[in-house]
Amino acid sequence: MALIRMDAIGTKGRRHGAGPLPQEALSTPGPLVVMVHGYRFDPAQPRHCPHQHIFASHDAHPSYKARSWPRGLGIDCAGPRQLYGQIGGQRHGLAFGWGARGSIWQAHEEAARAGLALTGLLRTIHEHDPQREIHAIGHSLGARVILSALPALAPGTLGRVLLLAAAEYASVAEAALDSPAGRTARCLHVTSAENRVYDRMLGSVMPPAAPGDMVLGLARLPGLPTLRLDAPEHLAGLLAMGYDIAPPQRRICHWSSYLRPGVFDLYRDLTGRGGAALHAEVTGLTLHECTFTPPRSWSIPLPWGANAS
Repeated sequence: MALIRMDAIGTKGRRHGAGPLPQEALSTPGPLVVMVHGYRFDPAQPRHCPHQHIFASHDAHPSYKARSWPRGLGIDCAGPRQLYGQIGGQRHGLAFGWGARGSIWQAHEEAARAGLALTGLLRTIHEHDPQREIHAIGHSLGARVILSALPALAPGTLGRVLLLAAAEYASVAEAALDSPAGRTARCLHVTSAENRVYDRMLGSVMPPAAPGDMVLGLARLPGLPTLRLDAPEHLAGLLAMGYDIAPPQRRICHWSSYLRPGVFDLYRDLTGRGGAALHAEVTGLTLHECTFTPPRSWSIPLPWGANAS
């Protein structure tokens, strides 16, 4: 199983280090899972490089937030695995780095440029191998990168798209999902009350794209299923499907959507060969009303200088 490492340099994609290029690595069948990080990472800065943090193929990093996405998604694990009703754990990964440091305003703007770089990369892969399943998972501003790429892609380029605690406005997401590629993709937003403070902060410092617009974590957007990891009803439904995800462990946590014990079992299967049927089940679960108290307005300090997300 191949792990491809690429970075956005402006609006272009470039290989990170000496790893394989997509056309070199994708010689065997299996889905390709594109992973996009969020704020405070930069592959050009060794101290903040995502490829040495959440994109590393090990969990030996001293930071508790450095959960290995490739390991969690089964990209570097040898041997078959039961994937939602079928045997076959073969899949490839593409770790996509971009310059997400500086102020939140700078990173927000850079995310849109990184989206153009991701567009070019996904076009090349899809044109080279139109039958290969390509899925994507992005956290925070990484979700904005993916949503920025969607409108310029051909229909069917992306299959399942997992947006974790997306740092984006509902109107921008709605426009991306209404594009040809967005209409054929199966998207899922994963959020939790633990992220409400960060949703509120983004809404307070970043002007909305349209009057009355709301950050995705505070909105209910028709057409975008939202899985709430703070909702007992959603956790109970996932448990009935065989996914034992731990309840919230902190009152405030921007990284809960990938640090919560059990979540990567779900993400791994959603991006596997049987993921379309599982996505349909999870979508059905999200249609039911869940226990949710909308946050009230408040003013709080802005900890955008926190460690890499």
